[in-house]
Amino acid sequence: MDVRGWWRRCRALGAANPLAVDIGLALLVQAAMTMPFVVERPPGAEPATWPAYGLTTLTVIPLVWRRRAPLAVLLAILATSGLYRLALDGPGQPLPYTGLVIVYTIAVLSPPWKRLATGGLLLVAVPVSVWLNTRSARELTFSLFVFAAAYVLGRLTDARQRANRVEAERAAARERARIAREMHDILSHAVSLMIVQAEAGPVAVRTAPERAEAAFDAISETGRDAMAQLRRMLGLLREGDEPGGAPREPQPGLAGLPELLDRVRASGLEVGYAATGAVRPLPEAVGATVFRIVQEALTNTVRHAAACTVSVHFTYGEGEMEIRVTDDGRGPRPGSGGGHGLVGLRERAAAHGGTAVAGAGPDGRGFRVLVRIPVPSTAEVAR
Repeated sequence: MDVRGWWRRCRALGAANPLAVDIGLALLVQAAMTMPFVVERPPGAEPATWPAYGLTTLTVIPLVWRRRAPLAVLLAILATSGLYRLALDGPGQPLPYTGLVIVYTIAVLSPPWKRLATGGLLLVAVPVSVWLNTRSARELTFSLFVFAAAYVLGRLTDARQRANRVEAERAAARERARIAREMHDILSHAVSLMIVQAEAGPVAVRTAPERAEAAFDAISETGRDAMAQLRRMLGLLREGDEPGGAPREPQPGLAGLPELLDRVRASGLEVGYAATGAVRPLPEAVGATVFRIVQEALTNTVRHAAACTVSVHFTYGEGEMEIRVTDDGRGPRPGSGGGHGLVGLRERAAAHGGTAVAGAGPDGRGFRVLVRIPVPSTAEVAR
């Protein structure tokens, strides 16, 4: 039996219908408070009468509204409990179940002033109840302890729920940022290549019709690829696995690098690629990051550098991988702070404990992106 799965389903059902949870809790408390009425009474004890049982039920019923009016429910419970003790004096309870439940609820859901008012009421009601019952220090100490424990448990629950909400919001923000980076990379790369090809098309039509046809084919292929990737990314925004939803395809990795380089070459840019060191497979997440880094660096070259050539060089170290993308374009422009693309490069590298820098190329010519990312060593991959 999958206990965790069952518990998650119960929590989801409770979150969807809190009134049903409160009714179930009231029934559970009623069952616990019924026990003294059905077990055999000791000789000489007051009989368990139906009026006493009915008043016990009136003490439990307000719990159904414990979330909507917790302080009013507390007052109702104190009133019915006092009436039970003064008017009927039926079977006692081993624990003040209804009081503990409402004190816990107030500690979880109520603002400070209501919690303070609850504390004041209990400091009066608990000693009065003990005086009407046994007038013993033992009962007073026990009663104060269990009510304090219920309050502390409620505050701890509230703190845990707040922490969970904060973590959920942070996770959602991280996921939104990741999807935004992915969509930026996809659209920026595809649109940049399409613009370059479209600008070259009219010239090629007049001078080299065969090149014009290739340019239009490249535009079409780039557009289709961008649409496929966008459909995959938008599928991530759907909640759950809806029937007919977008397929959850794997992230692009180093296996898609040759196709990426070919698309950039089709724009007329001469692209070189080399890898040195102990070339080895990378974890899926790292491979996807390396692919996106190269894609963004090449996109910047196509859009801004007016370059003729660009080189992509991987260096595999023992525990680190270096990615260098260098072009022979016009280099960084004065006053350019780097757009979202370069910020995204740094964020992607930092997510894996790496670094990314961008600036003028060797001898101050062109532009270079240099990224270092920790990767498993050769020995780790072999194990």
